[in-house]
Parts: sequence; structure tokens; C-alpha cells
Amino acid sequence: MIAGRPTAPFHRRTLSEAQTRAAAGELVQWLAAGDVVLLEGPLGVGKTTWVRGALEALGHQGPVRSPTFNLVQVFETNPRVAHTDLYRVASSEGLGLDELMADHLLLVEWPDRFAELPARECWRVTLAFEDEARAITVHPPDSP
Repeated sequence: MIAGRPTAPFHRRTLSEAQTRAAAGELVQWLAAGDVVLLEGPLGVGKTTWVRGALEALGHQGPVRSPTFNLVQVFETNPRVAHTDLYRVASSEGLGLDELMADHLLLVEWPDRFAELPARECWRVTLAFEDEARAITVHPPDSP
């Protein structure tokens, strides 16, 4: 277990894309290869913005686009990251996500379509619109 890793849910309220990216940077410091983050929330709430912030915090400097059409993007950060957006598929079956989970940090948008949902516990990040802000709730593994 990484030192200081949260064990209870916590919340952030962000007012801009920059703040949403920064919130992701806070969480990613506790994540490692083999961790799975399920990103939940309505269309346009900022799931890909959150991923962009996580990748920036891991040192990625290039563009980060939603992999809606190519389905999976891999980034050579430390740890390596696999980002998938399952919005346009009925199931993730056949995408090889189960293989990527072994040695990548896996970030999953639209996880309700994740056929290989791992038996081990996942991080859940829920983003929601709240007035003029985004409400972000992070549920660590084994938390309610």
C-alpha cells in the first residue's frame, strides 16, 4: 500500500477544467500499475478532463483525447496508463483490458460496459454537475 493512500471516500468541488485536472493530480499520486479507476458521470461532465490531469501529473506532455473511436489509448508514463472510453460499445469484451490491468494503471470511462470488471477492488471517481461547478467524489477500494 502506498503511504497516505486514502481509505475513505473524499470529495472535491472544482470550478474550472484546471481545477479538475489538479484534483486528478492529487489522486494519481496514490495509484500504481494494477490499479483500476472507474470514471462515472454524465456525458460532458469532465471525465476526459480528469484523465488529462492524471496524465499531466504523471509527466505526459502531449495531447489527451477521449478514445471514443479507437477505444483504448496507452501512455508511456510511470506507471504506464491505459485509458479507455466504452461509450460507443455494448461491452469491453475482446478489447484486452484484462491483460492491460496487470501492468498498467487502467482508467475506464463508462465502466458499466466493462465486461472484465476485475474481481479485485477498483477506485471509483464520480463526477457530477453541481450548480456552476463539478462535484468529484472518490471512493477508494473497500470503501462504501
